[in-house]
Amino acid sequence: MKKIILPVAVLAAITVTAQQKDSLQVKDVDEVVLTASRKKESIKEVPSSVTVVSRKQIQSQLTVNSDITNILQYTVPSLATSSGMTTNSGQTLRGRQVLVLIDGIPQSTPLRNGSRDIRSIDPSVIERIEVIKGATSIYGNGSDGGIINYITRRAGSDRRISGQSQIGVTGQLYGGTLGIRASQFLTGKITPKFDYAASLAYERTGYMKDADGVNLSPTSSPAKMDNYNGMLKFGYNLNDNQRIEASYIGYASKSDLDLGLKTGKYGVTPTIGEGSSKNQETTPQGTPRNHNFKISYDNRNLWKGTALNISLYLQDFRTVYGYSDTFLNGGQSNVISKKKGARFNFDTELWNTRNSQGEVIYGADILNDKTVQKLEDGRYWTPDMDMTNIAPFMLVKIDLFKKLILKGGLRYENIKVKVGDFNTLSTIKNDGTFTKSIFVKGGDLEYNALVGNIGFRYNFNPQINLFGSFSQSYSINELGRILRTSTAETINQLETKPIIVNNYELGATGQITRWLNYEITSYVSTSKLGATFVQSPDRSLMIQRAPEVVYGVEGFLQFSPLNWINFGGSYSWMEGITSPKDDGDYSTKINNSRISAPKVLAYVQVRPVRGLSVGLDMLHAFEQDRFQPNAKTGLYTYGEGKVPEYTVFNFKSSYEINKNWRVAAGIENLFNRSYQPAIAWWAARDSDFVNALGTRGTLMVEYRF
Repeated sequence: MKKIILPVAVLAAITVTAQQKDSLQVKDVDEVVLTASRKKESIKEVPSSVTVVSRKQIQSQLTVNSDITNILQYTVPSLATSSGMTTNSGQTLRGRQVLVLIDGIPQSTPLRNGSRDIRSIDPSVIERIEVIKGATSIYGNGSDGGIINYITRRAGSDRRISGQSQIGVTGQLYGGTLGIRASQFLTGKITPKFDYAASLAYERTGYMKDADGVNLSPTSSPAKMDNYNGMLKFGYNLNDNQRIEASYIGYASKSDLDLGLKTGKYGVTPTIGEGSSKNQETTPQGTPRNHNFKISYDNRNLWKGTALNISLYLQDFRTVYGYSDTFLNGGQSNVISKKKGARFNFDTELWNTRNSQGEVIYGADILNDKTVQKLEDGRYWTPDMDMTNIAPFMLVKIDLFKKLILKGGLRYENIKVKVGDFNTLSTIKNDGTFTKSIFVKGGDLEYNALVGNIGFRYNFNPQINLFGSFSQSYSINELGRILRTSTAETINQLETKPIIVNNYELGATGQITRWLNYEITSYVSTSKLGATFVQSPDRSLMIQRAPEVVYGVEGFLQFSPLNWINFGGSYSWMEGITSPKDDGDYSTKINNSRISAPKVLAYVQVRPVRGLSVGLDMLHAFEQDRFQPNAKTGLYTYGEGKVPEYTVFNFKSSYEINKNWRVAAGIENLFNRSYQPAIAWWAARDSDFVNALGTRGTLMVEYRF
């Protein structure tokens, strides 16, 4: 039997790779990030790989596609490609689930991962996106692969009122595909101490069709959808050191797509939308509500050398899925999650001399998360889950000689989950038989663990900065999925142990010349008990709990040889192995639902005349052929389908007419390439075999005042 050899060689065999400037991050020496240490700090002080997607980049990508999952697939190398649907299923980060935040408020529903968390905000309201790659416990449950934190726009003007207005249209070369979007942002100061920021955005999408003009599958489709986003922030500066801020951010999406479903044949003919579904009463698919309330207090001088931040938040989330006939009598399901939380963050300076600095960040997080998955008729698919998480933490940071940064921290997780009594659903197997519904007695689950991180960053000179880290995450991801497939009459007989991920990372970044920036990173993450969707003998899905190892490399190159042109790109590759029998034999690969194909992103951006910018983006996903079909049936198992390679080009341009007016135009899938997204292949199911969007254009007009 093949025993595991930890791929330490990956840490040494780093390949110089690339990352995009306009469509990807540019690492400025003065760039500041918030998420990595829960406080503002220079990116040159972070001992791990971080991607920051700026507002300029978001606006540029918005010209092509307003879907945030699409924007991120073009800006984060190690994030898997988008499904092109309202679900972000399979869009993992470094082969593991990601924790999504909005201004630090958790959007993910790890108790029952509904895969709708990435698409939970309109990009018009985002100032920047910070992506912390690799397992981290700094924000709690669910960050096995890292964190995506949407930082929303803040007050940015000393005038009483200023803002930005945008209106645009989208369309394809086929009837009924026209869509519109509009957004309005306002900001200003009511008094010298009292400021505000407000935003409204609305989008109405048209029918979405493939390269041949055929309607895409209506399942989880973003077509004929109304998307709304609102934001309101008020801030008051008590004095030079103290500030109070209150905010509300709301998002909603509802589809009235009236297409019927015509199921295709996997690998042969795609599943499409055809005819009408009006004969079936259904609730509109989408996310009808995602409310986020937050109030925070900052004191930069609580006492000598100590700063304080307190944040209190509420989140109310509901998402609705399409009709399913996989269980008796069929129906639609909802994931409903309500969160209440508080974060207490102290930052104390230990010393500050000419050659060194030391500080300690400490505090506690408190979170209550109530999540359930129910059918529209009231039947429970998962039980009520009521989680309380109390986690004190501490992080020490030392800066020596303005070159060597050392960081180390601990976090103690104390999680209690109250699980209600419930009856499992009677599901329909492929052979037409039923699994019998059983009553499951609920109860209390309790989890405790001490997780830590340690890292270094040595800034030799502008040409080379080395960084390395060890970090851990702790999560009880997909507890609901485990519970709902119960075959036991009590939850104590189920395998519900948490996932603890150990992440090792080594990399280098720098500016070789004035016009060349780079970063190269390698990583290994291990977990004694992972969680992966696998297919049982009757072709139903179940969660496999087994030891895992995921490893990979990624990076970017960015060239700016002249002030009117820049170009570059990125590359990412990963692999994952597991030992299903927990016997040390790691010859089994983690399936493609988590391990995405290698991805290359490339770009060129030119400014031929003043005010005009023209660019071309390329996404190339390599072939992924890691499994063999069943020898008897010739069918692939879920997650193991062979994924062909594909290449897509996007065009984008903008012209600054004057300081107030700008027009922008973009074309998605410029050459009308006919292809299927990765999920269509690796899922290996007829209903999931769908085509990708054909050529679609966007025209936008912007007014700033």
